[in-house]
Amino acid sequence: MAEDLYKVLGVAKGASADDIRKAYRKLAKQHHPDLNPGNKGAEEKFKLVSAANEILSDPAKRARYDAGEIDESGAEKAPKYNYRQYADSAAGQRYGAGGNAGAGGSGFGGENFEDLFSTIFSNRAGGGAGGPARGQDAHYVLTAEFLEAVNGATKRLILPDGQTLDVKIPPGTAEGDMLRLRGRGNPGRANGPAGDAMIEINIAPHKFFTRDGQNIKLDLPITLGEAVLGAKVTVPTPGGPVAMTIKPHSDNGTQLRLRGRGVPAHGEYPVGDLYVNLRVMVGKPDAALEAFLRDWKPEHPHDPRAGMEAAT
Repeated sequence: MAEDLYKVLGVAKGASADDIRKAYRKLAKQHHPDLNPGNKGAEEKFKLVSAANEILSDPAKRARYDAGEIDESGAEKAPKYNYRQYADSAAGQRYGAGGNAGAGGSGFGGENFEDLFSTIFSNRAGGGAGGPARGQDAHYVLTAEFLEAVNGATKRLILPDGQTLDVKIPPGTAEGDMLRLRGRGNPGRANGPAGDAMIEINIAPHKFFTRDGQNIKLDLPITLGEAVLGAKVTVPTPGGPVAMTIKPHSDNGTQLRLRGRGVPAHGEYPVGDLYVNLRVMVGKPDAALEAFLRDWKPEHPHDPRAGMEAAT
């Protein structure tokens, strides 16, 4: 017996669309084949979760599923035929004893048994339910590297059945963005068009870049000498390394901006900037530095902890 789709996603029957989306994203990432290589159980769970989301994330399909018109796979269910309702209707009464027996000499109003069963089973079929129909959309999760999402890339997605899809990731793609590959979903019925492949993008964290909208942030380690004396250093950016000037007397935590070195412009979004936060790294002091600091008498002494006295 097929498992209830709400139980597959772990949500209540009255769950909101947002609850369903969150539950699907969590389970899809947890059981995705790319993150569980060789784990058949995770692969099967991923298929179940994707199929459940396919129906419950679509308001029309969800309503039909709740009404019992389609099953857990999205296939049409044959409607229960109400024979009493048919017998009481005008069409059914033609076949009663009081019908026009003389019309066909059989008491069926000029219709024969073949017509009767033709009518019943055409109703049972749902009025042409076997005709062409569009295939269901297929849902997948694809993990992209940070710079692939920022700069754009083409990634190959391996499907649960072993087939592959080449997915073009546009520049500026963000976590949770959904890409659509038209006609790459499940096949249609009776020569109907195929559904689409809906691909949710999951972005792996970067070693030292973080993203804030169109801007990118970077903590840049510098030496004590570079902070005090100033220097020109090489800074990594999503588009490649660039030279940046550090002014003399730059303190730890100083933030510098490299304009136009963030996320590339895409759609309605302009190009972002790269914000560089300086992190002074002392490293392992040598004997000369230790001797200097012991004898050093600053002209303008500074207390870096001023204002941090314990409250009384």
